[in-house]
Order: sequence, then structure tokens, then C-alpha cells
Amino acid sequence: MTRKQRRLILIGVAGIVLAFAAGLVFYAMSDRIVFFNSPSDLAAKSFPSGTRIRLGGLVAEGSVSKRDDGNVIFSVTDGAATVQVAYRGILPDLFSEGQGVVTEGLVGGDGVFTADTVFAKHDEEYMPREVVDSLKEQGVWQHDEGPAAGQ
Repeated sequence: MTRKQRRLILIGVAGIVLAFAAGLVFYAMSDRIVFFNSPSDLAAKSFPSGTRIRLGGLVAEGSVSKRDDGNVIFSVTDGAATVQVAYRGILPDLFSEGQGVVTEGLVGGDGVFTADTVFAKHDEEYMPREVVDSLKEQGVWQHDEGPAAGQ
């Protein structure tokens, strides 16, 4: 076997080992990957109870209900569908009705999304690109395409 052939075999074996290691890493991370969905996506797809997702849209007007035990119930809408969200904790200061929100949590079997994290927009123009795209598809997005919108 020539020196060139040994080098090619070594490179090939190293590539196979790296591909195998990358596959193991992606497999291990598959339970931690969280996908973004709009309320319409949640209504259209059948997610098994306990599936972890991110849900984004607008907080529906008149839907926020704060309970004495620290629980907050509100609805997230994209104009076509609405999902009720249950959250226990302190809401971000910028959380309000009619504003953009992204929640992360578990899909419930009873149709209520149980959030463990709530993200509110950080200024007057910002909204995650996925939420903007979803609202545009529903015909609800009415803001100008400023440089901060959707970025």
C-alpha cells in the first residue's frame, strides 16, 4: 500500500467517525429542539399531549385573566385561530393585550397550552420573524416593514 493510499484511507475513516459523532449529537439534541408554531399551526396539526413547542402571535384583547394563586390565563391569536395559554409566574413588563408574544411550553390534551416561559417584544417595532410571517399570511400584519420589524 502506498503512502497516498494510506492517507486517503485515514481521511476516509476520520470522516466516517466525524459523521457518526455528529449523528449522535443530533440524536441526543432531538428532544431539546423546540419548533415555532402559530395558533393556526397548532389547530391544523395534531400534536401529542406533552409536546414541547414555541407558540407565538398576538395577545387577544380582553383575554388576560390573573388569578390569586399566581396563574395567568390569556389567549394567543394570529387572526385565524386562537389558543388559550396557562402560565404560572411573573409576566414580562412589556406583556399586554394586543401586543406580540412568544410562549414556550407544552401542548395540553385539553386544548390549553401550558407555558413555562413568556417572551414579550422588547420595543415598539420588534417581533420575531416567524410571528410576522404568520401574521402576514393571515392578513393581520398592518405595520410598515421597518428595519427592526421581523429581524
